[in-house]
Amino acid sequence: MVNPPRSAYLHIPFCHKRCFYCDFSIIPLGDSATTPGSPRITSINAYLDLLNREISISPIGPALSTIYFGGGTPSLLNKDQLGVLLENLQKKFGFQDGAEITMEVDPATFLEHDLQGYIEIGINRLSLGGQSFDDRTLSAIGRKHTKSQLIETCNWLNNFFKKGMLRSWSLDLIQNLPGLNVYKWFKELEQAVQAEAPHLSIYDLTIEPETVFGRMHEKGNLNIPIESVAQEIDLETNRYLESRGFSRYEISSYSLPGHASRHNRMYWSGSGWWGFGMGATSAPWGKRFSRPRTIAGYTKWLEQQESKPLEKTLFVEESSTMPLDELLMIGLRRREGIHYEELAKNVGWTQSECDAKLKLLEKYWQTFLNDGYLLRKNGRYFLSNPKGMQISNQILIQMYLWWDSLDLD
Repeated sequence: MVNPPRSAYLHIPFCHKRCFYCDFSIIPLGDSATTPGSPRITSINAYLDLLNREISISPIGPALSTIYFGGGTPSLLNKDQLGVLLENLQKKFGFQDGAEITMEVDPATFLEHDLQGYIEIGINRLSLGGQSFDDRTLSAIGRKHTKSQLIETCNWLNNFFKKGMLRSWSLDLIQNLPGLNVYKWFKELEQAVQAEAPHLSIYDLTIEPETVFGRMHEKGNLNIPIESVAQEIDLETNRYLESRGFSRYEISSYSLPGHASRHNRMYWSGSGWWGFGMGATSAPWGKRFSRPRTIAGYTKWLEQQESKPLEKTLFVEESSTMPLDELLMIGLRRREGIHYEELAKNVGWTQSECDAKLKLLEKYWQTFLNDGYLLRKNGRYFLSNPKGMQISNQILIQMYLWWDSLDLD
């Protein structure tokens, strides 16, 4: 059985506009998103009503230890709107002492006094979507904020952090964006470290088909770094951040001691979590379920749930272990990797099954083991850093080929 759900994700889908690389479930509102009297305000309030209704009909679960407001752009909401969501979560589940409550924020959507308000209602960790410190790059990827806004926001967050008003904060950057080379990327890293964020999320650019970048890439008009340069950029990221005291505790995550994201580690550990909102995924008792990605679809689903609960994955009676291939996939993202035999036995495999199937898996992984991309120690398998983490997708593809080859009927 999966560990009981002690985390909740709430999806806030609103943005000023869609960034050129984004295929998330969002609702672009334009520049008048928070203008008093704007019909966009009505849209936000109507959605929040749906979100609060979903929380209210959720099955009871244990007290929450992590809560995450993601999106979209949660900082388009004011403290009162977020406060109501937190109050309803508290009534439904309760919060553990010291719960980590994270909110994603965008530099173009708030002022310093707004941050003060978020902290007052209980937000104790903020995740800042910076993506780049270069104005030309920010414009080229469709971001609304500027370099100066990003630096100012970093200063605000760091000031609250040093005063003890924030437990931690994180800065997001995207590597391998169009036009980047190793020199330009090193300048980005230098500015990120100068901002003094105790946690950095460094994401690789992913080209999704139904995006502006996807269409540009299909036409050959997207000047992204070639593979050898991308690998050099990743090596520089790892080298420089480790020299500054950061530890790479997951493929895309670096933190100073004591500042790893508890919520993200929950996902990678295979624990259960609640998900609320349009497009949100939940897996409270082992089975994943994703809500409809449109507001019309989400509204219809919620109305059905209110009249007759149909989604059985939300109830403990339907609890089961997560599929082994999923446990292996998420576990390998972490620095500590996975203990294959423990996971296999937890899903019901016998010792003889473990031995036979592991022997076959190692055949698929043999080249990576031989070349040091994948390491094996005391029954654990983990990606080497940085070599193995650079080619993690190739290692996972071979794991899925192994999985597909098994006769599991």
